[in-house]
Amino acid sequence: MKSPLFLALAASLAALASPALAADPTGLWQTPTNGGQVRIARCGQALCGTLVTSDHIRREPTARDENNKDASQRNRTLRNLPMLTGFTGGPTEWRGGSVYNPADGGTYRGTITMTNDNSLRLRGCIVAPLCKTQTWTRIQ
Repeated sequence: MKSPLFLALAASLAALASPALAADPTGLWQTPTNGGQVRIARCGQALCGTLVTSDHIRREPTARDENNKDASQRNRTLRNLPMLTGFTGGPTEWRGGSVYNPADGGTYRGTITMTNDNSLRLRGCIVAPLCKTQTWTRIQ
């Protein structure tokens, strides 16, 4: 019969030997501005994200992407609007993606970094060092 001390030591060593599970960025996230909620999903090998709702969408469910710099895109509804595209990497950081901001109609280069299971940091840049960073909180 093995002693409790031996079993505790073996469990500790096994935990050190196996890598920690990386946080999964897929799910529904609350943005810190405008009551936004974005669903992040896997799109092939990349991550993408769509705007599910916001204060503006709740007030006007058929709100359009009226600030888009491309006039041909201004008729798109804000609900389910693609906001995050082409992020690759992992397990805790994804780069090379684009962040679309419907408030100003601009698209920015971005990075997503998981800070823990329920928090991520989204950074969007026109060009470094002209960047903005937000912390998003997991809803589900």
